[in-house]
Amino acid sequence: MNNGHQIRSPRGRRGIYLLPNLFTTGALFAGFYGIIAAFEGQFTAAAVAIFVAMVLDGLDGRVARMTQTQTAFGAEYDSLADMASFGLAPAIIVYLWALSGLGQLGWVVAFFYAAATALRLARFNVKAGSSDKRFFQGLPSPSAAAVLMGMVWVWNELGFAGEDLVLLALLMTVFAGAAMVSNLTYFSFKDMDFRHRVPFFVVLGMLFAVMLTALDPAKVLWTGFLLYALSGPGLVLLRWRRKRQLRAGGN
Repeated sequence: MNNGHQIRSPRGRRGIYLLPNLFTTGALFAGFYGIIAAFEGQFTAAAVAIFVAMVLDGLDGRVARMTQTQTAFGAEYDSLADMASFGLAPAIIVYLWALSGLGQLGWVVAFFYAAATALRLARFNVKAGSSDKRFFQGLPSPSAAAVLMGMVWVWNELGFAGEDLVLLALLMTVFAGAAMVSNLTYFSFKDMDFRHRVPFFVVLGMLFAVMLTALDPAKVLWTGFLLYALSGPGLVLLRWRRKRQLRAGGN
């Protein structure tokens, strides 16, 4: 997201816009705190910190657009913060929670996820001006982090230790990393216009979703992001079925 802006004062000094970069710094701090909490064995707090980073990461770009402070500095800073909060932090947290029990394989899988995040962010930055805004190519890094951190949050609240779920953690980490660097398409929801009128049932649906999240945030958030992560392969299967039906109809 482009959220910062270099400016020149009357005296010729350079500076940056403060407000949007405060949100980016907050997201970076949340990711850093998540790592510290994981080292101290507080895995629920670590997972929640990454979700907080997601909220702040979503706000910085919107604040920048509202205040017209979008420039290259903010985009670069945001990308680096995303790498820390949604790449390195989730990889370290899930490694300390479960993957460390696999020895060398565990840290290799954790590194694969971190490297996949870096590749995903680099590809997004390169194609930001030319890609279809309605879709993402590959699973967005915040959503991939939510899949992993939701898993840690849910199972930790249920009383399961990470060493009891090594296989699940391994599969989820590989899936999240592979989905980020894949060519799967995911809805970006950037074409949604909240300024226009919507049917009443949409408002009821949003209210119901908020109530469910308030009742059990861990399970609701993890389920939502897991379904979103699976929507990429689901779209591929749907398009494949449609092509088969068209071919069968042509014959």
